[in-house]
Amino acid sequence: MIAPMVDAFADEYAGRLKVGKLNVDDHGSTATRYNVRGIPTLLLFKGGQIVDQRVGAVSKGDLVKMVEAHV
Repeated sequence: MIAPMVDAFADEYAGRLKVGKLNVDDHGSTATRYNVRGIPTLLLFKGGQIVDQRVGAVSKGDLVKMVEAHV
């Protein structure tokens, strides 16, 4: 549902951040490692640590606020 927005966001922020997607059905151990309990879950990493997290669909504005606070 939010995949097209995340893809567009990745293009907008190219060179400033990296965006990755994970299929939790194929990589359940990784989802468990990061305590993913709902889909979609957005995790923002900085320096290898999670600095922000959102569960559920978010608007582009909310995504921008989430990222801009840390870039």
